[in-house]
Amino acid sequence: MQDNYILRIKDLSIDFQTTAGIVHAIRGVDIDLERGETMAIVGESGSGKSVTAKAIMGILSNNATVRSGVVEFHMDNETSETVVDLLKMDKKEIRQNINGKQIAMVFQDPMTSLNPLMTIGKQIMEGVLWHYDYTKEAAYNRALELLELVGITDAKKRMKSYPHQLSGGMRQRVVIAIALACNPNLLICDEPTTALDVTIQAKILELIKDIQEKTGISVIYITHDLGVVAKVADKVNVMYAGKIVEKGNIDEIFYEPKHPYTWALLSAMPDLNTNDERLYALPGTPPNLLQEIKGDAFAPRNEYALKIDKRLEPPMFKVSDTHFAATWLLHPKAPKIAMPEALQNKIQRMREGA
Repeated sequence: MQDNYILRIKDLSIDFQTTAGIVHAIRGVDIDLERGETMAIVGESGSGKSVTAKAIMGILSNNATVRSGVVEFHMDNETSETVVDLLKMDKKEIRQNINGKQIAMVFQDPMTSLNPLMTIGKQIMEGVLWHYDYTKEAAYNRALELLELVGITDAKKRMKSYPHQLSGGMRQRVVIAIALACNPNLLICDEPTTALDVTIQAKILELIKDIQEKTGISVIYITHDLGVVAKVADKVNVMYAGKIVEKGNIDEIFYEPKHPYTWALLSAMPDLNTNDERLYALPGTPPNLLQEIKGDAFAPRNEYALKIDKRLEPPMFKVSDTHFAATWLLHPKAPKIAMPEALQNKIQRMREGA
């Protein structure tokens, strides 16, 4: 394993036991993340994005079973670096040595992430006191410093505030402060701007980017919003039905997408410069993961599907050293199908805008 990687997920498969049967939620996911890099995992609801993040954090629910896979993490100790398989660590060990200290997570809704009965100050101090041998005064000063870092004015006064006394944007800033309290090496942001209005969204994204530049932290964004991805990511993993179907750097995914699902996601992005009166909507619904999927999971919704898609699952075809896509359209013998003309025009406008 190369030294510049902080996280490597190999062949991760996760099932959930439910009253309706076994849900095959994650089906062989591979992800590589380098130090200081920002990666986005995008896809519709139910594609497996959050489950992947929870597997990294060791917070999968009790009805989850990891069928296969390795989650290798470069854990920084005070004097050395250790590569650990997070899936082999028990929950107590992960709580003590990983969560907060090495990997932290910013959840979707800040109101459900914060304890309504504790002041903001105490909630930020809690992680520092748990992981480090800090005095209460040192922990208080660290909490103050973090509130200022995330852009909360009058931090001393806010230390005594309760979550309900803050706006949605301020609460999300507090959640980010809590996540950063123990100087983690990896920050996972699960839809961090969903519950916020557009102007606050932009400020939160700018804030995370600014913190990343100051600290060199690696970031994973989990989102369905490609507008967010365009602003923050270095690399993109497109996820569908529990698998990564396309991966590449930001320019490759936005300007040279190869998978029909990525075409559909980009086509559905709002565009102010188009003459189309209607927004594109991807037809159909994601597959039922209670059932075994034969062939390409996206085939029933793919207007460019080939006969082989119904029989065999496509492998990851190499487009470039950094760009891969799991679609039979990239097979040398496949018919040459170009992306829709409307999307080509949209990408051209995106290039000009950039």
